[in-house]
Amino acid sequence: MERKNFLRCLLFIFGAVLLLIFTVYNLPNELSNNPELLECTTNSPWCISKNRILGKKPNFLHQPTTTLGHDHTADVPHHPLDPLTIQEMNKVHKVIKSLYKDTVYSVHSLVLEEPDKEVVLKWKKGDDLPPRKASVIARASGKSYIFTVDIETGEVVQQDTSQFSGYPYVTLEDMQAVVWAPFSRSDFNRSIIARGVDPKNAACLPFSSGWFGEAEEGRRIVKLECFNTEGTANFYMRPIEGIIVIVDLDTNEVLEIVDKGKHIPIPKAAGTDYRLSAENSPVFKLPNPVSMEQPNGPNFVIENEHLVKWANWEFHLKPDPRAGVMISRARVRDSETGKMRNVMYKGFSSELFVPYMDPEEAWYFKTYMDAGEYGFGLQSLALDPLNDCPRNAQYMDAIFAAADGTPYVRSNMICLFERYSGDAAWRHTESPIVGEEIREARPKVSLVARMVASLANYDYVIDWEFQADGLIHVKVSLTGIVIVKGTSYVNMNQVNGEELYGTLLSENIIGVVHDHYVNFYLDMDIDGIDNSFVNVHLQREYTNGKSPRKSYMKVNKEVAKTEKEAQIKLSLYNPSEFHVVNPNKKTKVGNPVGYKVVPAGTAASLLDPEDPPQKRSAFTNNQIWVTQYNKSEQWSGGLFAYQSHGEDTLQVWSDRDRPIENRDIVLWYTLGFHHVPCQEDFPMMPTVSAGFDLKPVNFFERNPVLRVAPYVEKELLVCKAVASA
Repeated sequence: MERKNFLRCLLFIFGAVLLLIFTVYNLPNELSNNPELLECTTNSPWCISKNRILGKKPNFLHQPTTTLGHDHTADVPHHPLDPLTIQEMNKVHKVIKSLYKDTVYSVHSLVLEEPDKEVVLKWKKGDDLPPRKASVIARASGKSYIFTVDIETGEVVQQDTSQFSGYPYVTLEDMQAVVWAPFSRSDFNRSIIARGVDPKNAACLPFSSGWFGEAEEGRRIVKLECFNTEGTANFYMRPIEGIIVIVDLDTNEVLEIVDKGKHIPIPKAAGTDYRLSAENSPVFKLPNPVSMEQPNGPNFVIENEHLVKWANWEFHLKPDPRAGVMISRARVRDSETGKMRNVMYKGFSSELFVPYMDPEEAWYFKTYMDAGEYGFGLQSLALDPLNDCPRNAQYMDAIFAAADGTPYVRSNMICLFERYSGDAAWRHTESPIVGEEIREARPKVSLVARMVASLANYDYVIDWEFQADGLIHVKVSLTGIVIVKGTSYVNMNQVNGEELYGTLLSENIIGVVHDHYVNFYLDMDIDGIDNSFVNVHLQREYTNGKSPRKSYMKVNKEVAKTEKEAQIKLSLYNPSEFHVVNPNKKTKVGNPVGYKVVPAGTAASLLDPEDPPQKRSAFTNNQIWVTQYNKSEQWSGGLFAYQSHGEDTLQVWSDRDRPIENRDIVLWYTLGFHHVPCQEDFPMMPTVSAGFDLKPVNFFERNPVLRVAPYVEKELLVCKAVASA
């Protein structure tokens, strides 16, 4: 039997080599005979691979008609915070190649090295741009490197990485290469065949391994879980339970195969496919579609690709491979003075944490830090017009770097649109007591910047919504597919006290309990960089017989002096408001101008603080943090989060207890969800959402939307559907 298997493997390898040779020598001719195949403009591994076989660089010229973009090869920067252009990335790529002439290397991050904050704040339109530099994170010869490249001179400045225990996030090419590693092992192939799975129908996906002690030191490892793809696009619902393949990411060597679920059947494919074409049941569709139309165009403008102006707001918007979307230099126009006022220097999703609550061998390591391990922006694919974003949306492209440092275009990564759903910005009706009926109402229209990241099974929708009253609403929506665990159970009446670690969703399928946390970096600069954090504590006070009332609620304001005083765990019965104020700027009546964070999505982590996943994602120890501004402290799970030990986290920085009163400070908010899966989550999870507000508090002298004009019937266009031919 062993001899037969050995011969089969030899034949398989020989056939694969012949296929590769045929592909390399014949693909160019095949494509030249089929011109439509030459348009390969996505960032998919297939497109990248095809262009390399052809000796071509990715095609940056083709842009869908819905994008804001143009020929990106001609892009030039206009603002100090504009992302690197294709021309700039190509210059950096040459420098990287010269550094690693005879060495295999991989680029894990290639982004703008942003100028110092004071330089950006002093810059005005028309000024020369500060020197443009690139920040590069690369790996070569088993080591990680950080360096900056002066784009004009090519000068390279190396940084020390010895203080980091972890690794940079994995590249798309890392993941593409490692998925084939399990099939090189005959014991793996025999195991899945014994379970009734044809190897051609097996797909193995790489999942980050976390960090659980010294046994995992010295190697950049990944753990692959495998699925049966036969009969459904939703292969996540068909896990080959119990098989975990541990692979070295640098060598693609299989280090270990865990195989402990042979008694667990593979769930059936029936009823799992979510595609419209695959469903046999009747399609539910509203007879009259709902759409917001703007025949005269939007009320916002985007100057030089990244500077957004709408109503009384102005901000810089750009894609980022790690954060997804970055909002910078957010300013609002004062309705009384007409002047633009600073609100937030920078805001973005800093880190995610998704721990699954199953301690068994095939599950305990599933404690994902999606931004620091995979790149939140790298997993953000093109948005679907009309369904991801409304018809009145405009789109923005991203330019990212592949693992070899060459740039490629991620089309339609961000959408911008105005939203009006019939809500009121304010309203009031007065009774005839004043002698006449008064009825005043104003429409609430807002501007939304949206991105969607598809992180394997889960999809995250991130909205930054700007309102004319000065409020910024940040919303996270979760949808996609619940990752499931195979089981022998088909009904709950078979379970006799066993811990399932989740919910039986369908026959042989358990949805495992888990959490989702998204930590946001919010560099608030309220009318200047020197701000303070105020805990506006609400407490019960007694009247002591001075009133028929026994008690009332009193406000007690406490200014945090140091970082530890601003580590906040929310409590329903010990409430507070949390203000960021400028103590040096006051309103006419003497209140310090400020903004407050209005919490929501307040799930708190229940993991032990010394549990390795919790130490690595210690930003979930509190919902609110405030730290002294430090340009190097942006990623709350650490710069090198992959297999990190937790020595470079928001908790570590905050525990330094630096002074924060009347200083340049950063507010951090952790939004959280507990998820106990239910049958309605099968096979595709309906969207759930939560968000928090950044709301003006004594920032304006009075209601800033008091003078907003109401809608008038004659000003609104009536749209009629065009009859089809």
